[in-house]
Amino acid sequence: MGLSSKSQQTAAVSSARFARESSFMIDKLETILTKYNALTEEMADPAVIAQPERWTQCAKEHAEIAETAEKYLAYKKAEQEMKDSFNAAAEEEDKEMRELLEQEGYSLKEKLASMEEELRILLLPKDKNDERNVVMEIRGGAGGDEASLFAAELYNMYCRYADSVRWKTEIIDVNETELGGMKEVVFTVSGKGVYSKLKYESGVHRVQRVPETESQGRVHTSTVTVAVLPEPEDVDVEINEKDLKIDTYRSGGAGGQHINKTESCIRITHLPTGIVVTCQDERSQMKNRDKAMKVLKSRLYDYYNSKYQSDYAENRKSQIGSGDRSERIRTYNFPQNRVTDHRIGLTLYSLDSFMQGDIGGMLDSLAIADREAQLAGSKD
Repeated sequence: MGLSSKSQQTAAVSSARFARESSFMIDKLETILTKYNALTEEMADPAVIAQPERWTQCAKEHAEIAETAEKYLAYKKAEQEMKDSFNAAAEEEDKEMRELLEQEGYSLKEKLASMEEELRILLLPKDKNDERNVVMEIRGGAGGDEASLFAAELYNMYCRYADSVRWKTEIIDVNETELGGMKEVVFTVSGKGVYSKLKYESGVHRVQRVPETESQGRVHTSTVTVAVLPEPEDVDVEINEKDLKIDTYRSGGAGGQHINKTESCIRITHLPTGIVVTCQDERSQMKNRDKAMKVLKSRLYDYYNSKYQSDYAENRKSQIGSGDRSERIRTYNFPQNRVTDHRIGLTLYSLDSFMQGDIGGMLDSLAIADREAQLAGSKD
């Protein structure tokens, strides 16, 4: 049975559209490859090497497109190998050898389809913050002591994951409870591509379990909020000293005689926005001031960036969600050993290992869902 006239027209339109998309993608890839080759030559030029700033800029641009250019080179090589296999098969008289060459050609054709999808993803607009370090803020929400205890467990979970991928963590400020929980903890995470992985963690994390203080064995629900802020470079945020109110005070917590006798703790208030940052982790007032300023810059960067993008963020909805901190993004159900991410509908029955820092699979699934949503949007 043949296709109807309408079906034939639809197929023709789809085929033409695919051809246009492929042609557009190849044009972009050729442009990137040309730039990649030019930068490679420029970085080897003695005149450029003699100019450290210029060479560093070239190296940065080179690194940004290297993965795409090298993947495209591999794609072109596989494409040529596929053509060679089919051409050789057409000229081969031996049936068995011809079948082997055709099989190789079809195998390469499947590989090319997969590589083409990878290239589409690489061509998606990059988040300018993906390679940045982050400042993370974890706060106990509804649930009192139980929320604070879970906040401490989440902090330890992120630290274990960071250790597993060789990232560095450093506490900026922490407000601990007598039961060993954390009402609030602010810390930095430094390493390669930190924000690209952890940016999906912003939001409300819900825990369901029987608290140790619960005598009736009832399951309680508590919440913890997590904020992930990209750490800005100095050029991104300008702070006028006149806009700052800086207070020093003595620590009320543990730390020995030194920390209690000197006013080493710092409180910085940014008067135009009302943002307040405290730091009492170090014994040195200067070190606490430097750490507090780092957090203030991150919060101001997030404040102004969010304000600028608010209209765009309201209109753009994806499977990942907006990252708004009022959203319930994930539930940790201890009785069922279950963790569910509500944005992508993914449930894992391995909560015990998840809390030990084995969160890479979840983070990868969130990144894939985000890319797929962007791909779908780019094809509309």
